[in-house]
Amino acid sequence: MTPEELPKLFATAFNAGDAGGLASWLVADADVVTLTGAVAEGAEEARAIFAAEFAGLFRGARLVTGKTRLRALGPGAAILTQRYVIAGARDEAGQEMARIGCQLTAMLIQTRDGWRAVNWALIAV
Repeated sequence: MTPEELPKLFATAFNAGDAGGLASWLVADADVVTLTGAVAEGAEEARAIFAAEFAGLFRGARLVTGKTRLRALGPGAAILTQRYVIAGARDEAGQEMARIGCQLTAMLIQTRDGWRAVNWALIAV
């Protein structure tokens, strides 16, 4: 995964409900804030939260890619800002919710295993 590829890969994994795929782009001790406000300390905790969200609120939801901004901070570091729209999220009663505009902000570093996120936050905008 490269910083340029992450926005589309993130959308593909989200649309497939692939919690493991999302977590695979995190360093082991990454800090994550999800759209539901859940906070994870570490990739494994993030994977479990993603899985719960895909089993509930985001089951069957679709994420569409919007505007991207990538800022290189020097060799091996970048900040990604990516806008998305989520459609098809369901409330506790199973009713479809209004579309959700959101933004992913991720601090990325290059590791010997490729690019990984040190932290990311997906927030409603």
